[in-house]
Amino acid sequence: MTEQTTSDRPVVRDADDISAIINAGPRAGSHARIVVALALGGVFLDAYDLTTLSWGISDVQAHFGLSAFQTGLVAAALNAGTIIGSLAGGWLTDRIGRYAVFMADMVCFVIAALVAGFAPSVGILIAARFAMGFGVGMDLPVAMAFLSEFSRLEGRGSKAARAAAWCPTWYAASSLCFVLVFVLAHVLPAGHPDWLWRASLAFGAVPAIIIIMVRGRYMNESPVWIARRGDLARAAEIVRRSYGVDPIVRPTATHAPVIVHPDPLQLLRPPLLQRGLLICGMTLVSALSYSAIIFGLPGLLTTIVHASAGQVLVISIVLNLAVAFPGGLLGVRLTRSFHSRPIVLAGYAVQIAGIAALALTGTPHGTPGVIVALGGFAAFLFAQGFGPGCQLMAYPTLSYPTELRGMGIGLARLVSGMGGTLALLFLPWLNAHLGPRLFWLVLLAPVAGITMSFLSRWDVFGYDPDMDPALRRHRAAVPARASYVVATPEMLVSSESGS
Repeated sequence: MTEQTTSDRPVVRDADDISAIINAGPRAGSHARIVVALALGGVFLDAYDLTTLSWGISDVQAHFGLSAFQTGLVAAALNAGTIIGSLAGGWLTDRIGRYAVFMADMVCFVIAALVAGFAPSVGILIAARFAMGFGVGMDLPVAMAFLSEFSRLEGRGSKAARAAAWCPTWYAASSLCFVLVFVLAHVLPAGHPDWLWRASLAFGAVPAIIIIMVRGRYMNESPVWIARRGDLARAAEIVRRSYGVDPIVRPTATHAPVIVHPDPLQLLRPPLLQRGLLICGMTLVSALSYSAIIFGLPGLLTTIVHASAGQVLVISIVLNLAVAFPGGLLGVRLTRSFHSRPIVLAGYAVQIAGIAALALTGTPHGTPGVIVALGGFAAFLFAQGFGPGCQLMAYPTLSYPTELRGMGIGLARLVSGMGGTLALLFLPWLNAHLGPRLFWLVLLAPVAGITMSFLSRWDVFGYDPDMDPALRRHRAAVPARASYVVATPEMLVSSESGS
């Protein structure tokens, strides 16, 4: 626990005291919520970029005269980029800090979006989409680290709830993408169908530019990460500026600050190994099923419901805004009040029911069949929102300590990228050869997910790995700089009179 002075100023003796301040929550008027909003802005970009071609892939195919395999390459390029980006982003997030990686991937988003929007050939489009994926892979580890390390432990605005907030943010971005396409479709000339997908791709640069412009005033490095690196004075200063709390830095000989270095091999040792296997398994099956459903939704609607292009857009907007987004909001609410494991189990169970309805319906005939098919889509998206969708970021974000959080999340996103890449690469071919029977294959994913979740007992509700004594012995720590090891009288006077 953090020691309190008579003036209610917390005393910071080591990195655990910084974590305790963060866990207690920010003071009124602090910048912590703005930092969280900027981090969620990065998640918004991730979802927007992934969604942009889910509706317009047929126009890209027609514009460049692509085969089914080439179309799959365009569709899968972004997810393939996340594989490399997740490895690099996770490692860099823990090695050089959250802020530098966050700004680097924002710049990556701007450049990749503009190049993709003006791509003169399919090769450049694939390369730009791969670069977008690289940015997505880098962004999610750092964004989720920011959400955890600027949030309280329990209650409203908790670490788990804000990590889960990535899910409704994702659906909000998907909805905006579809709304933007709907508007552009009525504004741009019909004689230039390529303008539509080009404009929607290039628009992804706009929110990234806004984030870059705003970040200078509000965004700071994570104080928890800085403290784990041994610099308590700088961590305390960030807490002052961003959290509205004025701590006194007073390290003692028994609480000497240490520099904790990230060691990837720790992910292969218990208990982090067991947690990682569960997280990667859940992530893989969810990536396979979600990619097949959400990216294939426009084409599947056209095939099984015989909807026109305009109807597909309207249905997609309705499903995202009226079903998926409320499901995500419900998931955030459930995550801050209930244990995570039962929520995941319930989500997978509803997904099984929804996909089974689609598989049994096949090609619908008549209004009842169409209603069942749409109900299957809605059930899957709603369950993804309140169940595995929210928890797939809460689990990796809260299972690893600060010095390994980026790599742990990056590993989960690498698995997600691999699953999504496989699904998107072969989805056009599978859809062409199997049609609605494809849903029987998709059904295997939530069945595997519910089995893994049922067999595992790991739960992240109310858990902070930085304060877990069981993980301390796994940390490879070395003494910090001597100037921070022992508090001199001059340091104490300076600290007590500061701010």
